[in-house]
Amino acid sequence: MLGKIIGIEDNTVILKMNVKVEEMQNIINLYVLFEDSEKKLIGEIVDIKENIARINLVGEFIDDNFLFGISKKPSFNATSKLISKEKINSILGIVNYSEKKDLYIGNSPIYDGLKIGVNINEFFSNHFAIFGSTGSGKSCSVARILQNLFEKKSSIAYKASILIFDAYGEYHSAFESLNLKVPEINFKAYTTNVNDNSIPTVKIPLWLLTVDDIALLLEAKSRSELPIIEKAMKLVTIFAREEKEVLKSKNDIIARALLDILASGKSPAQIRDQIFSVLSHYNTKDLNLDTPIYQPGYTRPLKQCLLIDNTGKIREMELLTTFINGFLAEDVNLSLPDGSFKYTLKDLYDAFEFALISEGVLSSMQVFDDYNALKVRLRSLVNGEYAKYFEFNQYKTRDEFIKDILTIQSGRRAQIINFNINYVDDRFAKTLTKIYSKIFFEYTKGLKKRASLPIHIILEEAHRYVQNDTDIDIIGYNIFDRITKEGRKYGILLGLISQRPSELSTTALSQCSNFLIFKMLHPTDVEYIKQMVPNITTEILRKIKLLQPGTCIAFGSGFKLPSLIKLDMPDPAPSSNSCDISSVWFVDRK
Repeated sequence: MLGKIIGIEDNTVILKMNVKVEEMQNIINLYVLFEDSEKKLIGEIVDIKENIARINLVGEFIDDNFLFGISKKPSFNATSKLISKEKINSILGIVNYSEKKDLYIGNSPIYDGLKIGVNINEFFSNHFAIFGSTGSGKSCSVARILQNLFEKKSSIAYKASILIFDAYGEYHSAFESLNLKVPEINFKAYTTNVNDNSIPTVKIPLWLLTVDDIALLLEAKSRSELPIIEKAMKLVTIFAREEKEVLKSKNDIIARALLDILASGKSPAQIRDQIFSVLSHYNTKDLNLDTPIYQPGYTRPLKQCLLIDNTGKIREMELLTTFINGFLAEDVNLSLPDGSFKYTLKDLYDAFEFALISEGVLSSMQVFDDYNALKVRLRSLVNGEYAKYFEFNQYKTRDEFIKDILTIQSGRRAQIINFNINYVDDRFAKTLTKIYSKIFFEYTKGLKKRASLPIHIILEEAHRYVQNDTDIDIIGYNIFDRITKEGRKYGILLGLISQRPSELSTTALSQCSNFLIFKMLHPTDVEYIKQMVPNITTEILRKIKLLQPGTCIAFGSGFKLPSLIKLDMPDPAPSSNSCDISSVWFVDRK
């Protein structure tokens, strides 16, 4: 018997030891079994002083099955003893290991030789989070866990789809040779480095985006900006397609814009200049500056009807109005793009500019100022270096686009797809990850058989992208919050890797079910974890400040109780080492 219970404070048992502690191995953090006639409780030794041990209760055995949490306290006459290695395996280890059901995570630093793992469903069927300060081992842990998953001896996770948004381009080295170890497993890489011809460039199919996506892309600041974006996208269905397919509709929308200008009440010179401007950029074979207008006895081109006479008026105003009215069509209904045709950033810009004209904003400086910022951002995108990420040689449907991502050239599946987003700024990277996540979310929602294609999205430096931002005020939701709340039932799961959990979305974090926490020192982050993460104790918070690199505390639905785990180094490792200052600084004397 280890000792006698002399007190119980909350969930802490105070035990007077009847063994000589100095003659024993270090027993701090070992587990103790309290047993009486009614129950078997488990506690962790957290402190020993003057032969008095404080033991935190963590769970109990019911019908030989361990359950985290306690329903009763031990009686004062309960026996106490250290749990045997055989018994501890049923709590921390993997019982009846199955390659298809279980995943090895790492080793116990407390119990020599004890391997700790999780049930694959309990871990990968839920959102998870991995936290730790720089250099604590987060990237290595992700690499090691995935290597363990795909390097099983007799079971191949062939239908897995792991998408990694790699903030620093670290993971390529960890997975590029995985196919040499396991021929059935394939790694695929994309990069935002447009000068690297050896790896495909990340691409965004503009025609698959919604109004919400474009609002994020253009950094809309308020909900009031959505109507002009929606109008522009509806106009894209006209301006981006072959004229013969949409001639009637195109004539109609151009005619309505011209009629608005004619009826604007502006000076004849302004009306003439605006009509010239519109028809110089937006015209059809039927309606353009050279379109002939017939009158009894003579014919003249439309542009000549805009001449201003010596009285300062456009003499043919009525004639123009009547002629242009002839292009109006009652059955033209514009709709948003449905992804069935390809269009470019230039097409969207042309449609956006026409939307401003057709909405009459040129006559209202207030409205013009509100919308002009969007137009400027779109023009910068069209003319900037990021335009290359929207360039496609051919049209692809959403399903074809997703299939291309999830397969290699031979048509075989790619199980790990790495997006190196190191070469774009944080704002664009944030939008890119949101757009991709939303495309995959909508795709999985639309599958005939729910959750038949599980997709895991792992976000390195997640605090840059999964934030308490303004999305909900502008478009009504945050896609990462939505995925964490709804994605589990559709089979789309998030893995959040971060060194600053306090900057993460509170909603997204609250939906995570499993946590691997490495060394953390920042008091704001430690306090945030305390407030946001379920089942975290003061003892766990104390431990995370003292963890060695590569060692974490793991807890959640996949673990029977919070477990200290030392992960093996990945082989090969990700490119996440710190700068080797001494080798750079010093050279040998000659």
